[in-house]
Amino acid sequence: MAVKVTTQAALAAKAWPFEEARKLVARLEARKAAGKPVDGVLFETGYGPSGLPHIGTFGEVARTSWVRHAFETISDVPTHLIAFSDDMDGLRKVPENLPQPEMLAANLGKPLTAIPDPFGTHESFGHHMNARLRAFLDKFGFRYEFYSSTATYKSGRFDAALLKILASYDKVMAVMLPTLGEERQQTYSPFLPVSPRSGKVLLAKVVAHDAAKGTITYIEEDGSEETVPVTGGHCKLQWKPDMGMRWAALGVDYEMYGKDHLSQAPLYTAICKIAGGMPPEQYMYEMFLDDQGQKISKSKGNGISLDDWLTYGSPESLALFMFQKPRTAKKLYFDVIPKAVDEYIAFLDAYHAAETTDEQRLENPVWHIHGGQVPDERYPVSFALLLNLVSASNAHNRDVLWGFIRAYSPEPVSPEQNPGLDRLVGFALRYYQDFVKPAKVFRAADDKERAALEDLAGRLEALGDERDGKIVQDLVYEVGKVHGFEPLRTWFAALYEVLLGQSQGPRFGSFAALFGTAQTAAMIRSGLAGEFLK
Repeated sequence: MAVKVTTQAALAAKAWPFEEARKLVARLEARKAAGKPVDGVLFETGYGPSGLPHIGTFGEVARTSWVRHAFETISDVPTHLIAFSDDMDGLRKVPENLPQPEMLAANLGKPLTAIPDPFGTHESFGHHMNARLRAFLDKFGFRYEFYSSTATYKSGRFDAALLKILASYDKVMAVMLPTLGEERQQTYSPFLPVSPRSGKVLLAKVVAHDAAKGTITYIEEDGSEETVPVTGGHCKLQWKPDMGMRWAALGVDYEMYGKDHLSQAPLYTAICKIAGGMPPEQYMYEMFLDDQGQKISKSKGNGISLDDWLTYGSPESLALFMFQKPRTAKKLYFDVIPKAVDEYIAFLDAYHAAETTDEQRLENPVWHIHGGQVPDERYPVSFALLLNLVSASNAHNRDVLWGFIRAYSPEPVSPEQNPGLDRLVGFALRYYQDFVKPAKVFRAADDKERAALEDLAGRLEALGDERDGKIVQDLVYEVGKVHGFEPLRTWFAALYEVLLGQSQGPRFGSFAALFGTAQTAAMIRSGLAGEFLK
């Protein structure tokens, strides 16, 4: 469903991508006022290809793409997005869980594009990881241009900026040295020569630099001196100066980075200015935490991967998780997936609601997630309801669940007409089997709860084949009040713990309407008979 977007509405929208987009509009206006050309806006995202693309890569490119789309909504200035791979970096340690670790260890220090591919499918390690990145980005339909650091350095695209850095060597050192320890200050240089002898990217001491000749002289690994040009891929910059130089050389207008870059951002900005560029608009996003509140680390493996998420939840639910509060640290572990899936469904329902205005739709995350082309599909049941339905019915296949859904839904539904819902059914079956079922702990009802449950079972049977969740929920409330549960949440806790083996769950009336009132009554009687405790 498309929205009629007016420039006025987009300029007033409060969603964070629009706030970022307006910063770019102001940037262009300042550029025009200074008499500089405005021929496009360049967005950039960076990728370190020493490891496989991961969930953070998805988040950074997705968030940048949402800002790009918001900008395109309020401006007709052309946009471009560069996915930049730092594949000229020297390999400093052998990544875990990759084949041929001995071969990789023998090539430590060399650029990633100069190391053989441990998988044996591409020209080099770097080329393999770049292919993985591009396939990863293509899978999600991102619009981007791919840049290789190696190719860009060797092509001469960075030469002019590198020569400016060399001509301002002392200025660059004045920026960098205060950030380093005393020992590192003695050997630091912004330039890392690529040794013509070993092919390694060397953290070498530079003993001389010649701006007129465009060269540096450094100490080789054997203690001798070597002179190389800083252009043409014979040198690369240390990662902090490299970021600022790249901004200047490419003319980057917008870049996001994680909180771990925040303290370095003033350095990137300073180097960009030294290299003759205008620093881009920058956006810091918070890091992800595991279930213990610790920062997620690829080396520790204390989090979930992109494939993990997509095993149990939709890409749209992951996108929503990335969209919401990007500047707030969030726990990223398996328990957040069902909530994200159901929040996506709720936002989708709100977007399509008849009373929702186009202005409100611009604030809805699904408008951004789907690039303004929001699908019309509806979800008559939530992920939480499906999980509990699997539990109560002991269903282990799609056909059984679809039988319940067809009986419950007020509109005709089918896997063919509702492919998103069919995917949700598959997610629910897998998530229940792997996470919900192993954690179930049933308990027996006490005397008060037993009396209330017996009453509820009788009343449910009397309802016949009632499918209105509100009517059933009102009945559940009434039974809880009649039997003196105060507050009523203790009554619902008893329902969940005795009947479902968990501490919380969906609206019980909606669940009973979906499962069937007669089937729910039978489940209550089984619970009271102690069958679940077995």
